[in-house]
Amino acid sequence: MVNGACVRFSNCTFSYDGTPAVEDVTFAVDRGDFVAILGPNGSGKSTLLRLALGLLRPTSGDVLLFGRAPDRFRDWSRVGYVPQFVEEIRARFPATAEEIVSQGAYKGFDPGYVLRRGAGPAVLEAMKTAGVDHLRRRKISELSIGQQQRVLIARSLVRGPELLVLDEPVAGVDAGGQEHFFELIRRLNRERQITILMVSHDIGAVLRDATAVACINRRVVFHGPSHSITARELSTLYGIPVDVLIHDALHEHR
Repeated sequence: MVNGACVRFSNCTFSYDGTPAVEDVTFAVDRGDFVAILGPNGSGKSTLLRLALGLLRPTSGDVLLFGRAPDRFRDWSRVGYVPQFVEEIRARFPATAEEIVSQGAYKGFDPGYVLRRGAGPAVLEAMKTAGVDHLRRRKISELSIGQQQRVLIARSLVRGPELLVLDEPVAGVDAGGQEHFFELIRRLNRERQITILMVSHDIGAVLRDATAVACINRRVVFHGPSHSITARELSTLYGIPVDVLIHDALHEHR
């Protein structure tokens, strides 16, 4: 959908000190899609997210966020961002889960913001959606990694985003926590029609849940429907033999 893209990369290249991290990347994330970015370590996946969010500017080519260059985009309530897990949160951060989620409602400098007590309805609803409302009074440092990531998702949902950007959100999360996490992401995408752009190393979950996949190893190796990717293409991407065994109607146990 030409007019329906939340994010569009067009011949996008970005270099660190003259060395390309991503090169001539072209693909779009259409409204309502769940797009996963796959690739080996150092392939440029997180760089693409930073370009989409305006944290980096392309060396050449273009990036558009809702039709505008990210550095000129202003309506950030339309975008939610969940970063990779940061170890210091677990060890040191003293805030409660509710206080972390409440940060998602912050809209700029407000002298009275720190004096207000209690969470607003949007905060409580976001925590309920993410399944962490029962943890609202717990210190974030006391929670498991999976619970912390769900708190960060709740924070990103407070202002009702149209696009949710996630950078390896299940790194360090145990198998049970990962399944709960992906169930939540599926629900946000399918029931709330939130567009998802996610970097992940979990090939199985991605091919099961994503509507489209962008395989990146500095350049685009594959971009298309998740059920169209083959083991051969994944093996080319990672440089090792990869077998795909997924039990669902689309993949037919391949």
